[in-house]
Amino acid sequence: MVSHVTTPAAEVLDALPDWVTLVRAPNPGPMTLDGTNTWLLRAPGGGSVVVDPGPLDEGHLRAVAAHAPVAAIVLTHGHIDHTEGVERLAGLTGARVYHPPVLEHLDADGLTVEPLATPGHTKDSVCFVVRLGGEEIVLTGDTILGRGTTVVAWPDGDLGDYLDSLGRLAALDGRPALPGHGPALHDTGIAARFYRRHRESRLEQVRAAVAAGATDAPEVVAKVYADVDRSLWFAAEMSVRAQLDFLRRESHPAPDGLDAT
Repeated sequence: MVSHVTTPAAEVLDALPDWVTLVRAPNPGPMTLDGTNTWLLRAPGGGSVVVDPGPLDEGHLRAVAAHAPVAAIVLTHGHIDHTEGVERLAGLTGARVYHPPVLEHLDADGLTVEPLATPGHTKDSVCFVVRLGGEEIVLTGDTILGRGTTVVAWPDGDLGDYLDSLGRLAALDGRPALPGHGPALHDTGIAARFYRRHRESRLEQVRAAVAAGATDAPEVVAKVYADVDRSLWFAAEMSVRAQLDFLRRESHPAPDGLDAT
């Protein structure tokens, strides 16, 4: 059996680079862990790049805005716990907002932000490879979390896309992962490979549950996610629906390689 993962997928990062600041939002919960991570990236003497403003919490947004000047606001995906405060923060700072899945290379006073399309958790999910001097980090949003595993948020999320995105992130060995929730991790590549192995193992469990007679997503959740707290079964059901859709397309591929509707 594949156990429910609640620990980090890679070693936790000891210390952030001195040009990275974390301002964590006060919205802890089962899906947000300790709260949404708002990351601020800043070259010496330059403006801050804000990644994921988080919820519409005035205290949180003012704490972020205090790192003025703000050169840009970028978003890893459209879920409300990452984006609800974006308009208010833009009003406080006057900064331009870059909405996913628009991909645009940014340069903020020598700090470069290179977007990497990583659909799967959601259709619009984006990670960012950020460079300053000789250092590189990866902002992973909800594609890789600092603790536990993430949800493939079907129907917007897609398991095939997610596996492909993890394959791209697996090539980023040696670069810290700064996630949307939970602690920063020492190595993006290690975390991505762990996530992919775990997701493939879960897929095999779903395949076996269907072969044993499970006929719908709730039945599969009860069999495959029996070790998960029932308060999280609604999230598990989203992932299971994504897995069942993946298996359906695997068994009945659409003509000419097109996805079936």
